[in-house]
Amino acid sequence: MSSAEDLIVPLRQRRPEGRRFTPARAAGVISLLGAILAACVLMSLSVGSTSAGLGDLMRSSTAAETILLGVRLPRVLLAVAVGASLSAAGVCFQALLRNPLADPYILGISGGAGLGSILAGVIAPAAGLGILMLRPAAAFAGSMASVALLLSLARRRGRLASETMILMGVVMNATIMAAIMFIITVADFSRYAGTMYWLMGTLSSPSTSELAVVFACLALGIAVLSLLGQALNVLAGGEETAAQLGLDVPRVRMAALLAASLITASAVSLAGLVGFVGLMVPHLGRVWLGPDNRLLIPASALLGAIVLVAADTAARALFSPTQIPVGVITALLGGPCFLWLFARHGGVERAR
Repeated sequence: MSSAEDLIVPLRQRRPEGRRFTPARAAGVISLLGAILAACVLMSLSVGSTSAGLGDLMRSSTAAETILLGVRLPRVLLAVAVGASLSAAGVCFQALLRNPLADPYILGISGGAGLGSILAGVIAPAAGLGILMLRPAAAFAGSMASVALLLSLARRRGRLASETMILMGVVMNATIMAAIMFIITVADFSRYAGTMYWLMGTLSSPSTSELAVVFACLALGIAVLSLLGQALNVLAGGEETAAQLGLDVPRVRMAALLAASLITASAVSLAGLVGFVGLMVPHLGRVWLGPDNRLLIPASALLGAIVLVAADTAARALFSPTQIPVGVITALLGGPCFLWLFARHGGVERAR
């Protein structure tokens, strides 16, 4: 890290030379995580309620090909996209708010995307519209509405109060869940009863078109956030300091929020409210790699994909043939993580 960068990164975030950002180190970390992810994907493909495995596929078994490539592979790829999306978004929100408790689920942004997705599911059949593009678009609109509401409510004397955003996010989550239940009940509860399972965070086998949409959103969002990595490092020192250093804070914040909301919405539109991935994974990455967002964003995306593929594999295998929602696994892991972080940072007022 250059001397100019040392002026930007706060003292509490500086790391030893071995953990500073270099292209060679970034390439090594990304390559390692990519290899681990590939191994996890192969392992997950071999786990299920039937005994079909990669060996059967190599023997050109038609049944194995249908199960592995038609059912398991789309689900595993969805887990990759959702885990990467929520983790990268979590890094972004924690950097923008300078709050280790921030993540799309806790802030209510996932809930807003879920509400938009539910509304799309209700409106599209009645209006004769296709659901493929409408659902991600409605989820994105819902997530951005949540962000806009949070920003407007959390501003205090012209400054962004991150502790207020956490509290408002908790309230918004409760309100959004009540709104979703109202919509489902009024529309036709029997028709949308399965939505409750989806809201817990669950992975299915999406179509090729749905996977293409979510991966396109992921690629765009990760590219934007990675390009903003150094700007997010500057913001870590505070908005006033960043502005004095010449950073266009409102423009950077808006671009980062748009990118993070896009990838959150695309993930929620297909997988529901998978909680706490955006909280746990960035902290794991930060402990291992340090706080530099130029490396932390792409590394957390890969690490999040690994974590969610592993969690979904466990969800399918623990009580096979019964499958539990992957959101149950992430909540069981993430709930204690949230409480530990809350206690470590002395509550919301000091979690900045």
